[in-house]
Order: sequence, then structure tokens, then C-alpha cells
Amino acid sequence: MLTFLYLCNMNNDEKYMQRCLQLAANGIQGARPNPMVGAVIVAEDRIIGEGYHVRCGEGHAEVNAFASVRAEDERLLKDATVYVSLEPCAHYGKTPPCADLIVRKGVRRVVVGCVDPFAEVQGRGIARIRQAGIEVTVGVLEQKCQWLNRRFFTYHSQHRPYIILKWAQTANGFIDEDGKALQISNEQTQMRSHQLRAEEDAILVGHTTYNREHPQLTVRHWHGPNPKRIVLTHDRPLPQLMDDLYQHVVQSLIVEGGRQTLEAFIEAGLWDEIRVETNHRLLVADGTRAPQFPSQAKTKSHQEYDGNSLDVFVKM
Repeated sequence: MLTFLYLCNMNNDEKYMQRCLQLAANGIQGARPNPMVGAVIVAEDRIIGEGYHVRCGEGHAEVNAFASVRAEDERLLKDATVYVSLEPCAHYGKTPPCADLIVRKGVRRVVVGCVDPFAEVQGRGIARIRQAGIEVTVGVLEQKCQWLNRRFFTYHSQHRPYIILKWAQTANGFIDEDGKALQISNEQTQMRSHQLRAEEDAILVGHTTYNREHPQLTVRHWHGPNPKRIVLTHDRPLPQLMDDLYQHVVQSLIVEGGRQTLEAFIEAGLWDEIRVETNHRLLVADGTRAPQFPSQAKTKSHQEYDGNSLDVFVKM
């Protein structure tokens, strides 16, 4: 009922862009390293076609949306509106430009969630569509569209991965007890943690954590690919590591190390998101305190899982 009420309070452009985002999210594993994109084609107040970018190297969202239009609805395209969560591409890659496809289909209007920062697009797709005389609206649910592809955007704008710092702590703020690892997570939060691993490219721990705990760093409690495993050592400074990861097209990185490793990233300003799990039942007498929290972090979300809380923070 809440979802229904939310949609009722949206205008049509927002409603159909929300559907684009729902579709796009299905590409969380297959679309990488391409962005996640959803597309919806609307005519006579109904959806006549929709699609998303399923897998890198295959059809883009717009291609799949047009392919889903039934033969009897083809006549409606001249009066249709195409909604797409990310600006249609305007260059030849593994597939032809989607902007050209939209122009050939002769639709009346295009609504774009956000501009693509990728150097070979950056407004060119929108410009090409407008030059063909098609009305274009840009920026509908823009922040949500940007958030969906935050990994892709960070990688291309900052030439480094999107970095997620992650730790679990007791109710009184310790991440271990007398230097020994603690079971802080519960079954639900462990599953969420492994889901996160399946959605990101790589995971990093410090050499002390690796040698002491021998973590598997796999997705054994979820499904999907295991992230690349990285162990931080003293002979590879963080700037060099960031450059290496960029060159190897690693668009996202989870940092799960101990306090020293986590604070090294915080002090260098190398973080975009922080995820803190707190077990409100567990207290310890002494141990390693959780990292010093950066002042520029703001709350993105808060969820409860059987006595544990999961708080997500992003940079202000």
C-alpha cells in the first residue's frame, strides 16, 4: 500500500522513470563494467515496451525496450515517449549508438534521468536526439539515477573505484576483543554482507587481518561472483593502489580491514560510503575501538536485523 501511495504522489514522468530504475537494477551483476540502465516506452498512457541492459556486450536498455514492442503497437511509436534512466549512448562500442536508434524510431519525446559522464557520451546523445527535432527532458529523478550508477560515475570522474568502508562493532564500539575476532554479525546481516560482495568488483583487507584470520572473502551465503581479493601491504601506497585498480577496470572496492587499514583510507579521503553494523546485545571489556568516524559523513539509511543495526553513510 505504501508503494501504491508513493506512486500516486508522483507525476507521470517520475512514475515511469521509477520503473526504469526498477528494471535497471536487474543488471547489477551482468551489466558491469557498463552502467545499469532501464528503458520504458509509453504511448496512450500505457507501457508498450520496456527493457534493461542485461549483460555487457549485449543489447542496451533502449534496444531491448524497442524489441519488446508488439507488432500491433509499432504504429504508436510516432506519438510515444521513451524514458531512460541514463543518457542514450552516441558512440559505436560493442553495439551501435542508442541515440541513433531512437531517432530512427521517430518517437515524439524522450525523458532522461541523468547525463552520462563517460567521456564519449557527456551530452552528445541528448544533443543528437534534439537535433532530430525530438523533445528531450533531462533530470527526472536525477539523484536516484545517479545513485544507481555511483560506481560507474566515480570510476570515470575520479579515476578510481567507488570505495565502501565496512566494519562491524559491539554495542560499546569495539571491533574485536583483546585482539581476537568476534562474531558480531547475525545470519541476516551476514547474508546482506555477502550480497554486497556479489555486487562489487573487489574486496580488500589489511595484511594483519589476512594473516591472523585468513578470511575467505567469498559470497558463500549469497549467489553471484566472488569479488577480487586484495591484501593491502606496506610496499604499495594507496595512490598507487588506486591507479592499479583503475587500470584494471575495478569500479568498486569494499574495504573490510582492521582499524589501521580503515583509518588509512579515511585519512586519505579515499571513501565514498561507510557501512557500520552494530550488535546492540554484545559488550566486551576491552579491545580495538572502531575507526574514528569522519566528520563529513551523513546518514543515508538505517535498518534493523534481529537485534543488529546496519547504518549506511555517504559523504556530504
